[in-house]
Amino acid sequence: MSTSRPDIKRVVLAYSGGLDTSIILKWLQTTYGCEVVTFTADLGQGEELEPARKKAELLGIKPEHIFIEDLREEFVRDYVFPMFRANAQYEGLYLLGTSIARPLIAKKQIEIARKVGADAVSHGATGKGNDQVRFELGYYALEPGIHVIAPWREWDFKSRESLIAFAEENQIPIAKDKRGEAPFSVDANLLHSSSEGKVLEDPWVEPPEYVHMRTISPEDAPDVVTEITIDFEKGDPVAIDGEKLSPATLLAKLNELGRANGVGRLDLVENRFVGMKSRGVYETPGGTILLEAHRGIESITLDRGAAHLKDELMPKYAEIIYNGFWFSPEREMLQALIDKSQEKVTGTVRLKLYKGTVRVVGRKSPYSLYDQDLVTFEEGAVAYDHRDAAGFIKLNALRLRTLGKRNQKTGGA
Repeated sequence: MSTSRPDIKRVVLAYSGGLDTSIILKWLQTTYGCEVVTFTADLGQGEELEPARKKAELLGIKPEHIFIEDLREEFVRDYVFPMFRANAQYEGLYLLGTSIARPLIAKKQIEIARKVGADAVSHGATGKGNDQVRFELGYYALEPGIHVIAPWREWDFKSRESLIAFAEENQIPIAKDKRGEAPFSVDANLLHSSSEGKVLEDPWVEPPEYVHMRTISPEDAPDVVTEITIDFEKGDPVAIDGEKLSPATLLAKLNELGRANGVGRLDLVENRFVGMKSRGVYETPGGTILLEAHRGIESITLDRGAAHLKDELMPKYAEIIYNGFWFSPEREMLQALIDKSQEKVTGTVRLKLYKGTVRVVGRKSPYSLYDQDLVTFEEGAVAYDHRDAAGFIKLNALRLRTLGKRNQKTGGA
């Protein structure tokens, strides 16, 4: 072991059970000579997680040092829903499906590290992406003195072939489809799936249909409208078509509805926090429906000033999450403001799903600010006098008239 490396006794690894993190597991054992504890999170990625346990045991991990946790409800309740109260979209489009999962994984790794007395944590994120930042900012925020091992920034492997050779030397099982270069990399959880790399690297080339795993093609979606209702309480969805559902169950149901109607595809070139542009294909079927529904219920329950302030703050809030600062004071400050705005965001939204589109077609709330007497064109006893508009306009025009007079005198524009 290199003398420049710290003396690590025990490390908690974010472990998927796949080839890359299995190589990392063995590399940690051989390079640091330390005991490895594995943590595998069920965030609704749709994969069977017991094979991860068996693979960890095969690689010499003690049964008491293998942690597999079902975090689906916590993920949606404490991370996804708070984010959606803000209508957060990074660069106006991306619903932050990967970004929002990282702080929860980091939090659980630190909790396990404390439980088993580990002095380090490790992840499988590469040195070019955003995830290394998100994981490590989370670690340091929660446990400032923790040591972080990022193998992709440390090891000497230069190619896929060298990684495969290491796996073979150490009797790590390699699936046939893992021996060659993967056509693209995938991250998935209950909120979304993302695909990047290889066949997607040329931003001019349309993504092949086989890349999509969460939605059918909008062109192949049914020629029949699917109509649903979503009930909200204090900004969070609580029921679909009147049926009360837990957070994770509700999002899974929205995913099914979105998938069947080709809803939620996004082909995006984004600006990574580390400085480069990347092209990704995202599928967020349930989240896309939820965003439209939430904005629909806010349209009748939020005051104009509150609604417009939220929209102004949203890009900053989304950037904070994208860049990995979930546990920062600025995110918590914004969250408090956003949550305050949601106190009366309660009611029901009616939506139509059709061939990749989501439309709000109805909304109602016991706290609605929509006053039909005020907006009607019919004459009647209303609280609005049309003649009042003249003074309102003149007051708002005062500075424009002053500027106009000056320009007339000076010939300016």
